[in-house]
Amino acid sequence: MKVTSAEFVKSAFERGHWTADGLPEVAFLGRSNVGKSSLLNSLLQRKALARTSNTPGRTQSINYFLVNEKVYFVDLPGYGYAKVSKSMRADWGTMAEEYLSERQELALCIQLIDSRHKPTTLDLQLHEWLLFNNKNHIVVATKSDKLSRNELQKQLRVIEKALPESKILSYSASTGKGREALWSEIEDAVKKKLR
Repeated sequence: MKVTSAEFVKSAFERGHWTADGLPEVAFLGRSNVGKSSLLNSLLQRKALARTSNTPGRTQSINYFLVNEKVYFVDLPGYGYAKVSKSMRADWGTMAEEYLSERQELALCIQLIDSRHKPTTLDLQLHEWLLFNNKNHIVVATKSDKLSRNELQKQLRVIEKALPESKILSYSASTGKGREALWSEIEDAVKKKLR
C-alpha cells in the first residue's frame, strides 16, 4: 500500500467525539507498552505521527488518523499497567468497549501482543471478547526484531497455542518486516467493509 497522506484528525474522549463521515475504520488495540505508536508510525512510514512515549499508558483517548483520505486508523487506549487511578482506568475500558461494541464503521481490529512474552491475562480477555462479539480481527506480534529467528518461531508457536482461533502475523516497527503482510490484511478488510 502506498501511503500518500496520513494525518492526525482528532482525539475522542466520549462517543460524541467519534468521526461522523462513515469511512471504514481499523482499530489498534494492545497493552500499554506493546509498541502501538511505533507500529502505526512504521506502517504509515511517518516518523512521529503517533506519539511514542517511554511512559506506558500515555494514550488516554481514542485517536483518529486519516490515511489516504479513505480509511481511519484508530488508536485505542492501551490496557494494563498505566500509572493512573483505578477510576480513570475503568473509564478507558468503558470507552474502548463502547467503541468496539457499537462502531458500525469498524472493518478490522488489530490486537498487538509483544512477541517476546506469552499473552497476558488481559491479552487473553480482550481476545475472548473479540471472538465472543464476532469482531473481524488479527493478532500482530510486535517487536519481532528483538528475537532471533528461532526464538521468534518458538514465541509465535506459544502465541498461536494461546490464541488458536486467530491469524497471527509478526511485525518489527524498526525494520518494517511484516509491513506488507499487515497492509494486505487491512486492505482486504476495508474492501469487504465497503462492499
